[in-house]
Amino acid sequence: MSRESQDRRARRDTRRARCRGEPTGVPSATGLTGLSAAEVAARVRQGRTNAFRVRTSRSAAQILRGNVFTIFNAIIVVALVLTLIFGHWADALFGFVLVINTATGTLAEVKAKRALDRLSLLDAPVAHAIRDGHEDDIDPADVVLDDVLRLRSGEQVPADALVLEADGLEVDESILTGESDPVRPDPGDRVLSGTTVTAGTALVRTTAVGADAYANRLATEARRYSLVTSELQAGTNRILRWISWVIVPVGLLVFWSQLRLSDGGTAAALADGQWRTALVSGVASVVGMVPQGLVLLTSVNFATASLKLARRKVLVQELPAVEVLARVDTLCLDKTGTLTTGRITLHDVLGPDGAPGAMESLRQPLLALTGTTDPNATAEAVLEGLSGRSIGSGTDGRLVEGVRAVAPRSHSAVAFSSRRKWSGIVLDGEAWVLGAPEIVLDGAGDPHGLLARSRDLAGEGTRVVALARSAQTFGTADDGDAALPADREAAGLVLLREEIRPDAGQTLGYFAEQGVEVKVISGDNPVTVAAVARGAGVRAPDGGAPVALDARDLPTEVSDPDDLERLATALDAAQVLGRVTPEQKKAVVRALHHRERTVAMTGDGVNDALALKEADLGIAMGNGAPATKAVARMVLLSGEFSTLPGVVAEGRRVMANTERIASLFLAKTVYASLIAVVVAITAISYPFLPRQLTIVSSLTIGIPAFVLALAPNTQRYRSGFLGRVLALAVPAGLVAGTATLLTRQWLVIAGAPDGQVTTAATLVLVVAGLWLLTLTARPLLGWRLGLIILMGSLAVLGVLIAPVREFFLLQWPTWGTWSVIAVGGGAAVAGIQTLAMARWMLALSDRVNRDRR
Repeated sequence: MSRESQDRRARRDTRRARCRGEPTGVPSATGLTGLSAAEVAARVRQGRTNAFRVRTSRSAAQILRGNVFTIFNAIIVVALVLTLIFGHWADALFGFVLVINTATGTLAEVKAKRALDRLSLLDAPVAHAIRDGHEDDIDPADVVLDDVLRLRSGEQVPADALVLEADGLEVDESILTGESDPVRPDPGDRVLSGTTVTAGTALVRTTAVGADAYANRLATEARRYSLVTSELQAGTNRILRWISWVIVPVGLLVFWSQLRLSDGGTAAALADGQWRTALVSGVASVVGMVPQGLVLLTSVNFATASLKLARRKVLVQELPAVEVLARVDTLCLDKTGTLTTGRITLHDVLGPDGAPGAMESLRQPLLALTGTTDPNATAEAVLEGLSGRSIGSGTDGRLVEGVRAVAPRSHSAVAFSSRRKWSGIVLDGEAWVLGAPEIVLDGAGDPHGLLARSRDLAGEGTRVVALARSAQTFGTADDGDAALPADREAAGLVLLREEIRPDAGQTLGYFAEQGVEVKVISGDNPVTVAAVARGAGVRAPDGGAPVALDARDLPTEVSDPDDLERLATALDAAQVLGRVTPEQKKAVVRALHHRERTVAMTGDGVNDALALKEADLGIAMGNGAPATKAVARMVLLSGEFSTLPGVVAEGRRVMANTERIASLFLAKTVYASLIAVVVAITAISYPFLPRQLTIVSSLTIGIPAFVLALAPNTQRYRSGFLGRVLALAVPAGLVAGTATLLTRQWLVIAGAPDGQVTTAATLVLVVAGLWLLTLTARPLLGWRLGLIILMGSLAVLGVLIAPVREFFLLQWPTWGTWSVIAVGGGAAVAGIQTLAMARWMLALSDRVNRDRR
């Protein structure tokens, strides 16, 4: 059973025991008993709890409003009302398209919302409360005023509180102050909810809860539904803004031009009621130009992708994130918890002379150093190796057998910090330090060359932690932090091994095939990280071993342009960075952005949070720190690295399919606009009624677009979405509109009846639309070819079946009309195909030129 499953089972058993009135939790190792059950109940009755309504996504009402109240829906509704009042109800069929599109988008988003809400509950944080002398894991919403809470490294402070006891406590208040440097609260100081514990532990008493505090602010803001501007949305919205400025004026011009067709002119048309026909023609022109369903189908695409990913235990906290990963060209990975399982085992302990088997001789200082309230992964591994018992997440190291015997003789502990990269304690009047060898052993007495030995071992992929001793105590650095004793000697090396994820090699191979550059960023020794990365399958561009750099030789801050360029240049040649501080991880992402890279960052620790917030897409592992999962846009709840290729595939499906359907919608807008403008300028009769345009849009756009939007698609992402869509839609729309107008004019000049003219224009437009569909739906195999044949067959049946033909005011074409349709449709097909060939030749030329460069 995984550790996550064990934790969930423990919390479930605790809730059941509490319901039965049985004692819960574990005895508190401190003298604090916290609130009694009666005191907690009294505060709950008074409403002094941390309960605060937090939505993890938009409500169903918000989703409905977002899909219904749009500028284009408003235009369609006005057109619908005018048609129903002044025209024939059959010309209001476009209203059904509006209802179907809106309902489809709403239902898809609501279904995705429910899935995301269920996953969010699985990912809910916990608070550690001491009540009646027992420590329990409770929901943060169940925290009450004056509760005594234990704060642990990597977790958010659930409520404003006063520090009672602190054990190396460090708190990141960047969410409130914008400063990333941690603060070190002492007993009597306050900590605010929403801040993050980055090191040490503490006991605190809550002073403000619920709406009076900052409770879960970071997690709330990160999980709340938000429309992140994506390339798809930005391009689509830009096009829609352009169209919105054109639709109403052109519709009014068409209405005015149709009034002028009356024998008596505009005045006569207004007097004898012919203005009603002119109004319906104006409505038809407006309906034709509106790209109904484009925005909704984009939302459906996002929602469907999120729903599919939810089934794979991937929590998408912002829907457009599935698109962002498809555009990523650089993936930054944290080693521990991403390439590795996060599990570390104690392999051996070397003595001061480098001899193995020193575990017993160094047992007591190692137990004192690692037997903390909330041991980190390294400390857990050492404790497990020394005690022979399993150390689970949240285990109080002070209660481990062996530690209790040493604890009375130890004092002046310095908790581990990712900035310092060491921890320390005074045992029997002697200072002991455990941490990174290049820091702990730098300047220390090292007669047997343990520092050099640590480098050799790290090069073999072994994780090495150094142990040093000193007769002096710890000093104080300039920034107020603890400083290493000046007079210290090497005391030994602790050898640990990490477990590489079995799926890492296959996943990294996938990204290499897709042209995504992988960079491993870690706070560990660069040689060790490089060895792990090499074992996982990370390679240099030439296929050789990955190039590793020590981040201590690189800029930490990149506010200066020269430092930014220097860091970016270093990253160009390196695949692995070691000894990276949390600030540097953020700087690395900025440097990659300086190179115009689209960056995804994965991580599981608090030290990854800043970089995840800075990246284009932050991905947190499901077993990571709550603060890390809160700032990420995507959480792999299963913690499986192999999930990422599936996420990329969903992103690519969204990108490619949306591009396809956008071309269909916008081509329709172009040819409808062309027809409307020509009609307005020349004052010829508008060739369609709204019901006839409904046939065209349904058969060539509406039904096919919905099918294509949900279809599988493995096409790789290419930048320039908007340019490609317009490059196809504009000329294809112009060709389709021109062929339709010429067909209409040919038959008018030939003296054909109005019914024959309208039928021919409608069928030519259907032919043009279906041929454009063949270009966007390729390869034309299987169901794709069947879809086009089905749409064409329905168009023919529409004029073949008498009741349908009469309803849409069409006629069965005469042989002469069929010949005109064949010529007009053939011209449209030839024109659109010529444009497609020209685009293909240009793309091929560009690809050849790129290869030559």
